[in-house]
Amino acid sequence: MMKADQWKKPASKSRAGQPKDKRGASRKVLTKTEKKIPRTRKPAGMTLEQWQRGLRAQFGRDQNFGLKNIGDHAIFSEFLVSNPETGGNYKVAVRGREPGDNFCSCPDFAVNTLGTCKHIEFVISKLEKRRGAKKAFAAGFHPVYSEVFLRYGVRREVVFRAGTECPKTLLDLAKRYFDDKGLLIPTAYARFDAFLKQAGKVECDLRCYDDAIGFIARARDQAMRRVILDQAFPQGADSPAFDACVKTSLYPYQRYGALFAARAGRCLIADDMGLGKTVQAIAAAQILADVVGVERVLVVSPTSLKHQWAQEIARFTDRSAVVIEGLLARRAELYRENSFYKIVNYDVIHRDMEPIRRWAPDLIILDEAQRIKNWKTRTAKSVKKLSSEYAIVLTGTPLENRLEELHSIVEFVDRFRLGPMFQFLSEHQHADEGGKVIGYRNLGAVAKTLAPILVRRNKREVLKELPERIEKSFFLPMTPQQQNHHDENRDIVGQIVSKWRRYHFLSETDQRRLMIALQNMRMACDSSYLLDQSTEFGVKADEVCLFCEEALENPDVKIVVFSQWLRMHELLVNRLKRGKWEPVLFHGGVPGSKRKDLIRRFKEDPDLRIFLSTDAGGVGLNLQNASMVVNVEQPWNPAVLEQRIGRVHRMGQKRPVHVAHFISQGTIEHGMLSLLSFKKSMFAGVLDGGRDEVFLGGTKLKRFMDTVQTATGAMTGSMPSSDDDAPPDPQSGQEELFANEPAASEQTPDWSDLLTSGLAFINQLGRAIQAGQGSDRSPAPDSAGSPFVVRDEKTGQSYLKLPTPDPELLLKAADWLTAMAGGKRKT
Repeated sequence: MMKADQWKKPASKSRAGQPKDKRGASRKVLTKTEKKIPRTRKPAGMTLEQWQRGLRAQFGRDQNFGLKNIGDHAIFSEFLVSNPETGGNYKVAVRGREPGDNFCSCPDFAVNTLGTCKHIEFVISKLEKRRGAKKAFAAGFHPVYSEVFLRYGVRREVVFRAGTECPKTLLDLAKRYFDDKGLLIPTAYARFDAFLKQAGKVECDLRCYDDAIGFIARARDQAMRRVILDQAFPQGADSPAFDACVKTSLYPYQRYGALFAARAGRCLIADDMGLGKTVQAIAAAQILADVVGVERVLVVSPTSLKHQWAQEIARFTDRSAVVIEGLLARRAELYRENSFYKIVNYDVIHRDMEPIRRWAPDLIILDEAQRIKNWKTRTAKSVKKLSSEYAIVLTGTPLENRLEELHSIVEFVDRFRLGPMFQFLSEHQHADEGGKVIGYRNLGAVAKTLAPILVRRNKREVLKELPERIEKSFFLPMTPQQQNHHDENRDIVGQIVSKWRRYHFLSETDQRRLMIALQNMRMACDSSYLLDQSTEFGVKADEVCLFCEEALENPDVKIVVFSQWLRMHELLVNRLKRGKWEPVLFHGGVPGSKRKDLIRRFKEDPDLRIFLSTDAGGVGLNLQNASMVVNVEQPWNPAVLEQRIGRVHRMGQKRPVHVAHFISQGTIEHGMLSLLSFKKSMFAGVLDGGRDEVFLGGTKLKRFMDTVQTATGAMTGSMPSSDDDAPPDPQSGQEELFANEPAASEQTPDWSDLLTSGLAFINQLGRAIQAGQGSDRSPAPDSAGSPFVVRDEKTGQSYLKLPTPDPELLLKAADWLTAMAGGKRKT
């Protein structure tokens, strides 16, 4: 009779292809008279494996773990090992003293290929002190039952081992599925259930362990999934099935990436920034939903990208998506909601493990996965505890500084792929005598090892498929201090809008208050420093700098960063200088004689890679040597935005230009985007299509005030700030810039022109009334004395006819109003 145990079981022999140590060799270091093994340097005379086994034996021997025998034998039994410090519990099966004899359920045992771990070494050290242990170990373990188990090593292998009382019928049956070494033959994976069915009819004790069954099931599912995908996509990336996959036309390399991810099941998409990793992941999720029935997808992203993910999902699919945010109780409630996607940020994964476990996602997508590049952090450890059958990891920088980062990221996809960290580094690092890493080697072997789970394309490979201009918006949270500044000024705007709705007239004082309040709301979105010059509440400066630093990991990238305010540039300069990047700052206060020198340095100096500019740099500059534009905030005039981008995206530019917009969530910035999506050149200028007259019955002032009212009322909910939803990790990285993203000029309303023309109109209106009424500002019964009052001869209706001022005068007026609002507009 077959018996399936609920704990996992190892081989009694060492892993294939690696000789066993001689008896006691791995425990040579346990004697207290001998010198301790160093943790950072392999001692001379030891192999790498002996050193690592010795470290585990040395560490395990000194632990104060709890130990409980949960089997039926004093020595060769199953034990529960508990760690009082971490609360972890692991099952250890003891079958001998040598590496490979025993088994532990801990992650280290599964991947280290050593055949031991600290828990096994702890148990062995305790058992060796018991009476009869020496004799029992010398006699060895010879079970009467037969077993099918998973052998952990360089390769995981399913093994059949006959017991002392194994009947000939079972032996003959096993020979049809296992080779002479007891290894399950490749063609037998698909029919292993037939073996179990036939073995169940044999009167014997056969134990088949859960990890072996799971390993076989995954292999079978993978083979079956590929067969189904080949049938659904017979022409690969050119298959017509992609037409109904997502609601956009994918580029050929994007179709290939989505199909690769679906075929692999667990993979890493490491395309360069700007190649559309997000849409590839969404398309892969759609394919997996259609082919294998995936129903629950968990997206883990930086805080600033959660709402962007929700927008992209809505844009490309009809699937439901819930953004997980708020306090712990609220988040638990959101996990219980019915949805295909749930989007959560890295910072709360460790708190949300239980509701995520209960929801049981089929697919996990990690965005900006460099957040787990440091395996020692709580974030990385928590994320790697997440469980799902399928996984897609997205990062444009899988390897930034050290090979450990790549290993840590790949570990989430396939913890066995690169082997144990110590072995991986030993094979690919060059170190000096002091142990300092001085280089890497055999990197081609790494690429070959990763080929089944990694798809990576750089811009040069797909240049012909890319559009000329690629844009992306990043949504950032506001701090409570910023939100207070923003909301106080929003209340002022609301009061003035309410007054406008009642009287359809604003005094000069209200005009000024409106301009200042709107300007303060925008400055609050960047940082409180712009308002008080004494505090620095806000994440935008940090996020912009981190975005730039990650983008500059590509040696071919140069970046132009625009912000309207010099004070914001001060914050950026201070942060960038603390790193290794020395920026150039270009603004209206720079003398004309020095401007050309700054531009020349940026063009010719390969080490000068960041150009900071106010809107003074938006006109007259040719910066085609850059390939990226960063807008710290959105200008209200789409023409200004086009001027900014046009400094880089212009004739002579040979590379795609990536444009990144940073938007504060739940603010006037976000309200404008969500409300006004229109073609560029809408509200094109102060003169309203070239007219030189403005009429009282016209729409410019009304349109301006309606826009203020609607935009401030259309702000989306802000990102919650609480202990349970921490600010974004300062490692926030860049997001790919979609080829199909609407141009920013199509998203940003013409506020600047509307403000200027609206205020100019009000000023002239005041002059007209004053001219018709003398110095008395109270309403006059008859305005016939005003030269601006005109009567329509057909209708008899009176109206005001006002000449517009010279455009240069309007610009000066705008500069004056900006200065009054605390801005730093320079010319």
